[in-house]
Amino acid sequence: MQNPLRFHDRADAGRKLAEAIGARSDDPVVLGLPRGGVPVAFELACCLHAPLDILLVRKIGAPGYPEYAIGAVVDGKNPQRVMNEDVLAYCGASLDYFEKEAARQLEEIERRRKVYLGDRPPTDLSNRSVILVDDGIATGASVKAGLKALRQAGAAHITLAVPVAPRMVIEDLKAQVDEVFCLSAPEDFQAVSLHYDDFNQTSDGEVTELLARADFGAPSKG
Repeated sequence: MQNPLRFHDRADAGRKLAEAIGARSDDPVVLGLPRGGVPVAFELACCLHAPLDILLVRKIGAPGYPEYAIGAVVDGKNPQRVMNEDVLAYCGASLDYFEKEAARQLEEIERRRKVYLGDRPPTDLSNRSVILVDDGIATGASVKAGLKALRQAGAAHITLAVPVAPRMVIEDLKAQVDEVFCLSAPEDFQAVSLHYDDFNQTSDGEVTELLARADFGAPSKG
């Protein structure tokens, strides 16, 4: 059996993704999922000479069971609500509850975006080509919510770019995007961290620094 591809760190993964994607003529916007997806997205954006932004996703938990997602909210110029109607009905949550929780999570998204980007407004994604980037996928829940929100926001072409993910999850996500670049998709996937030599947690400070450098920065050394 072929050994799965390994990465030195998130920056290395971003450069390898850039090599796989190659030159683009559709003027894409690169969106990183904080926090771990931002170092990967930064390298990719620099290599593609593309603008970088973030996509913040916040889960909406069921009443009394916050870990059980009934939907999500996703930031942007026009923030999107993604509702899992089957789960909403199953757990008996009302639409009023959903809207109140969505409003609360959107406030948290606005707070976090301000921490990372100050007063810089979200990029208008309507009729744009978008590359959504994370440092890896386990279940795909946040990515699915993000992809659905990007469609709702009017993105013209959506590419998902991740270094590693379970093969079954990638196959499931293909129906939601126009292109997928996944460098390693093992059937016996165990954890994203096992595919990195250095998988230290990305800090808020690192995210802020990379986003500040993105407009004029070059790929990091190493």
